[in-house]
Amino acid sequence: MVKRIQNIKKRIQEAADRCGRDPSTVRLVAVSKTIPIDRVKEAIEAGMTVLGENYIQEAREKFNRLATYPVSWHFIGHLQSNKAKYAVRLFDMIHSVDSLKLARELNKQAQKNAKIQNILIQINISKESSKSGVDAANVLDLIDQVCHLENLSVKGLMTMPPFFNDPEKARPYFSALRNLRDRIRQAAPPEITLDELSMGMTGDFEVAIEEGATLVRIGTAIFGERR
Repeated sequence: MVKRIQNIKKRIQEAADRCGRDPSTVRLVAVSKTIPIDRVKEAIEAGMTVLGENYIQEAREKFNRLATYPVSWHFIGHLQSNKAKYAVRLFDMIHSVDSLKLARELNKQAQKNAKIQNILIQINISKESSKSGVDAANVLDLIDQVCHLENLSVKGLMTMPPFFNDPEKARPYFSALRNLRDRIRQAAPPEITLDELSMGMTGDFEVAIEEGATLVRIGTAIFGERR
């Protein structure tokens, strides 16, 4: 696993160099969903500092068992409002906020925990019915409303393009998210900087970096195929 992680970090650096970016502006999120705790521990010991989980119940067990390790936990799956209280307790960043209802519940729970919860707004950039996320046309309205929730901090945007065997086919979706972010920055209040773009996975993360990704979510290339 050490060699796999080193290889991914090398590819991140090369992708950043190609487009004139500082490689340190790209963070690697190890997608550890469904991965046994001993393998996740191995990844941490091999240098992983950010873990991405999709399921609250599974994440709670890992969080408790691995509490002594200095890692940052990110929630990257679809989040239901009734799980917001657990998400706020566990996660440093929630990538998948896609409604005002969810944002209000997260704010309420963050208030109870005396916490400012970092979030990303998930955009359904491909308009696929099978994917979660707010429509790009509605995102500015959502951000305007979320801005008034005192215990949430909107850090950026997240998306998942359609699956392609050719990563170049995903490029227009990554570019569209970056362009959307830039348009929102011009219209949103100045405190909303939207520095984070969470996009890119094992098959297309280099293209995502070339288009501005700051968080790449890698599972298979670190842990191998899920059983």
